Amino acid sequence: MDNRLKIELERQGIVATTLQELYNWGRKNSVWPMQFGLACCAIEMIATTMARYDLARFGAEVFRSSPRQADLLIVSGTVTKKMAPQVVRLYNQMAEPRYVIAMGACAISGGPFKQGYNVLKGIDRYIPVDVYIPGCPPRPEALIEAFIALQKKIAAQPLTGEGRPRHLDADAPGEFPVPAFGEHDLEPPANESVWHAPLTQIQGT
Repeated sequence: MDNRLKIELERQGIVATTLQELYNWGRKNSVWPMQFGLACCAIEMIATTMARYDLARFGAEVFRSSPRQADLLIVSGTVTKKMAPQVVRLYNQMAEPRYVIAMGACAISGGPFKQGYNVLKGIDRYIPVDVYIPGCPPRPEALIEAFIALQKKIAAQPLTGEGRPRHLDADAPGEFPVPAFGEHDLEPPANESVWHAPLTQIQGT
């Protein structure tokens, strides 16, 4: 239906929608983040829920302390290799369809600790990330913008075919491998189903 026609009908008190739009409207306005923080970005995440910013206005009223009651994981801060298995384990226990926001430079790429032997160079090496927030640390406004971007992604998901939510895709993996501590590093070093090393081309070849 033409968008202008929908607006005109709504002015007259007539709501025209589809099952997909109604379904996704309910999902995008009832996202339950997990009450979980890793480092300094977690302070900004906490501030986003306080009275000044009030993330509850956007449909994230309740931060759940149990992964089985949450569907959004905000990876807020530095992911050390000691903590990486726990993050993946928590993600595996979350309700479907589940989403991930990588908050801050550390969660995205290791940030200022990228060269450290004990820091994971991006949580997207083990779990799929839906929205990245750059910054060190990003302000609460940036997290709200990322949350709105996630809502737009949820609203655009079809119920069938390519791009449908994970819980409607029988072929989507239910769990992701939890890395273990090897002799020198985490094993496996990355989850090949979600991350591949970038290819570089040498000039003249």
